This record gives sequence, C-alpha cells and structure tokens, in this order.
Amino acid sequence: MKVRVLYHDHCFDGAASAAFVTRFLGAKFYPQAEFHYTGLAHRADQLFEDGLFDGDVNVIVDFKYATHPNLTWWFDHHQSAFLSAEDAEHFRRDTSGRKLLDPSYRSCTKFIAMVVRRDYGFEAPDLEELVTWADIVDGALYESAEAAVEMKEPAMKLTLVIEGSKGPHLVQKIIHLMQTQCLQQIICDPEILAEYNRLHEIHLRNIEIIRQAGSCERGVIYFDLVDYGIEGYNKFIPYYLFPDSAYTVSVSTSSFRTKVSVGSNPWVREPLQHNLASICERYGGGGHPKVGAISFPIGAVEEARRVAAEIREELKR
Repeated sequence: MKVRVLYHDHCFDGAASAAFVTRFLGAKFYPQAEFHYTGLAHRADQLFEDGLFDGDVNVIVDFKYATHPNLTWWFDHHQSAFLSAEDAEHFRRDTSGRKLLDPSYRSCTKFIAMVVRRDYGFEAPDLEELVTWADIVDGALYESAEAAVEMKEPAMKLTLVIEGSKGPHLVQKIIHLMQTQCLQQIICDPEILAEYNRLHEIHLRNIEIIRQAGSCERGVIYFDLVDYGIEGYNKFIPYYLFPDSAYTVSVSTSSFRTKVSVGSNPWVREPLQHNLASICERYGGGGHPKVGAISFPIGAVEEARRVAAEIREELKR
C-alpha cells in the first residue's frame, strides 16, 4: 500500500506534521504501507493537480483543503484554509470524520497530536519534543527576537535548513529522521549540518541586507528584497533590527512567485489591532491572524509593490 503525504513545504511545522501523521497512520491504520512525501507551496494559481493524489491513501497536512475525491485525510490549522467558498462548503458536507480543521491551534503538529490522542488513543511520547518545538516555531513563542535570530537551539537550526534548502531531498530526509530521532541528533547529521553552516552564512548576510533596505515608520517595517534576489529570510530579523515595531511588510521574489509577506512583532508592547490573515485574504492570500502572505505570478513585481504599499498604509493607521 502507498500513502502519499502532502505537506506545507519548507516549513518546520509542515515537516513535523508530516512526520507525526506518518507515525500515527503507520501505527493505527496502515502498518505495512510505504509513505511518500510531496511538499506543497502557495502559488498565485493554486491548483491541486490530479497527479498529486497518486497513493492508495492521500493525506494533506498544514495546507489548504482539496476537494479531490482521492483525498483521505486532511489536518490544518490556518484561518485561510480554503481556496473558495465552494471548497469550504465541500468540507462542511464531508462525513468521513477524517477532514479536520481548528484555527485555534498555533501549530498543525500540536493539532494532529491532540486530535489523534482524543479520537484514536494514539500517543507518541518520544515525539513530545517535536510537538513542543513545532508549537514554539509556528507560534513564534521565542523568549526574544535575539533568541529567534541567533538560533542556538537545534529546532531553530533545523528550521533554517528546512526553510532554506533547495529541492525536496533534505526536507524529506528530515521528515524521515523526525519520526525516530531527537532534534539534536538530526542537526548533527553530517549532510544536514553542512547545509546549516552554509545557510547560516547567508542568514548573517541577510541581516545586514535587511538592516540597509529596511525602514520603520509609525510602527510598520518595510523592505523590498526584489533587487537582492533573496527568496526567504528569518522572519524575526526585522524585529531584531527594529524592536519598537509592531508590523512588517516586505516584497520578495522566488523561482515560482512574487510574494508580499505581512507579519507582526511577537514581542510588541501594545495590543495588535489588525487580523493579518483577513487583510491578506482581500488580495487572494491568507495565513494566521498574526502572520500572512499573498502570492502573485512571477514578474508581477509592481502589482505586489502596490499591494504592499496599501497594506503598509492600512497598518500605520
């Protein structure tokens, strides 16, 4: 039997969710199955192609809902979980009991762990470290911006590798290792450690680039990375550099999209006034109340910059 697990790509919580759901399904439902993994990324033309659902069992974790008839299991925790109102209605009509959503959870990994313990009696004490750190990473529960940017903990080093490595190989290797090893063991794997060291040098350069490109006005940080060719960066760098800020808006490009990222400072002193997922949804994006993003087609830089400027002005108010 083949189980296909589709997960939010280049995301610690996505990888951890894939690892945890594999342990659960292998123990409770499909003990003889072979598990195969495919990372999913948000795009402007988000579609679930038929070829993605090539397993006897197909699972999506930490990503938007799909109406495909071959989808067997779905776990998500995002406010923006549906591509359309029709998809949301399709979900509400589902009677399988295997399509589950709860945006009150900070991480999808924690959501899966709680649901399968409650509904199926499945527990994995050896994965408690993984569940805890998925909640910290996806919920931005670091004690300070310095802790988030200096990345001394194994989970934070793995986050850098998961978010920054090219292609599926290392992320899927980490998903396999997460099922049986502690995070310190995983980061000490020679191939993974070498990639961490390479990416850490880039991380240090990114701090200086954002320091030069960024500005903060009325609590809102803004920077444009299009001309620097930076696809991703540690999202806590802006708050490390501008500790008195409340929000960040940035524009970047990658090989498959132009992106506006919108975030909020986890250590802000004043209560946050805006739901960022709701703001991003107005432009076809989404996320969580405290962090969101909007994907545009490749080359749609000016449109992305226009939207970023509108959001920036809204957040200033």
